Amino acid sequence: MSEGLDVIVVDDDREVCDVVSEMIENFYAWGEVLSFTHAREAISYCLGRKTGAAIFVLDVFIGEETAFGFLDAIEGKFPTAHKDSVIITGYASNDIVNMCFASGVAHLLEKPIKPFALELAIRSIVGRYLRLAQDLGAFVRTQECSLSRLTV
Repeated sequence: MSEGLDVIVVDDDREVCDVVSEMIENFYAWGEVLSFTHAREAISYCLGRKTGAAIFVLDVFIGEETAFGFLDAIEGKFPTAHKDSVIITGYASNDIVNMCFASGVAHLLEKPIKPFALELAIRSIVGRYLRLAQDLGAFVRTQECSLSRLTV
């Protein structure tokens, strides 16, 4: 397991899973790219990890599981999983769009996936974490400055 922000790709079609993973590996530098073709295997992997964050790229239907069921199953270990997901589908019906909206998933892409659209969605999620890190760094520097005044 890496110490970075990993991307976990889950699609029951091995070819799609490999192509999507390769697209991501071409630009992603903040962690590992892991891929699974079985939802249960991916859920077991996620539940075996430390509580934290990851980016999830999920086919809306993963065998007998749905992306939303997958996210619900791992939410205890990944509290921001819904926000940190990109859902992919062959057809973005109103039901799928409404499910994304209701569950807090902001990124939905139709197959065939355009590499720039996938990159933009993933960079959007990474950007939230980078801004959080910058804000946290600024907060820590402010606190250190305040503490140094007290010790002088």
